Amino acid sequence: MKTLHTADNIRYKTMTNEELKQSFTIETLFEEGALNITYTDIDRGVVGGIMPTNSAIQLPVYKELAADYFCQRRELGIINIGDKGSVTVDGQTYNMANKDSLYVGKGAKEIAFTSESASNPAKFYLVSYPAHAAYPTKLVTKNDANKLELGAQATSNERIIYQSICPGIVDSCQLVMGFTELAQGSVWNTNPPHTHARRSEIYMYFDMPQEQRVFHLMGEPEEIKSVILAPEQPVVSPSWSIHSGVGTSAYTFIWAMGGENQEFTDMDHLTLNELA
Repeated sequence: MKTLHTADNIRYKTMTNEELKQSFTIETLFEEGALNITYTDIDRGVVGGIMPTNSAIQLPVYKELAADYFCQRRELGIINIGDKGSVTVDGQTYNMANKDSLYVGKGAKEIAFTSESASNPAKFYLVSYPAHAAYPTKLVTKNDANKLELGAQATSNERIIYQSICPGIVDSCQLVMGFTELAQGSVWNTNPPHTHARRSEIYMYFDMPQEQRVFHLMGEPEEIKSVILAPEQPVVSPSWSIHSGVGTSAYTFIWAMGGENQEFTDMDHLTLNELA
């Protein structure tokens, strides 16, 4: 397990582009037949990518968690961004198509990931936070997610938000997770941006050509910096930071939050004239 040590709101103001990437982003998420797991010091979030090919990949025990098994004191959200696959939790198998979500509750001991086809593998993106109570594991297909249509073509942010792991859909301790699809011709997500001091957030941009990029905006409103991200590179957003992005093409991004509450609308909104 790798560890991501993030900068505070003082040090980030003088950081170079490379230092920002090293402090807030995960460079490599998916590798064929492997898993990459990173522990962050922001709300003790764990971010990972698992891409099974010829055989199942078991979620291992990590000494950094000081636990007997991964979900001993944690809950886990999984979204498949690849081809068909399945996740087996303590003997129960959940088949997952593209953009299906799975919530795994505290106490699940054995978690394994499998692709239906080795040549067209699944890509399981996962985010985990500490949990104080055990809730049932639950599969949420893309069609079962709560769907919000927002934005407009005129402002380049026509998009559909899919809330898959959230109150009313899944019971969880603190994890809230889902994804947003931008329409063709739209490139902006959350604009104007916002903060939510009660929760941190993790973004992961995908569903765009490999040569395209997203300019992810972060920082305090009066001191905004950008991090340039390739597809499938997660970026962590501390509670003091805005989080917004504009791409060189349309894209999809997964958002995952952990912290004090689970209210999706609990945001401290900003106007464009408040940004510097």
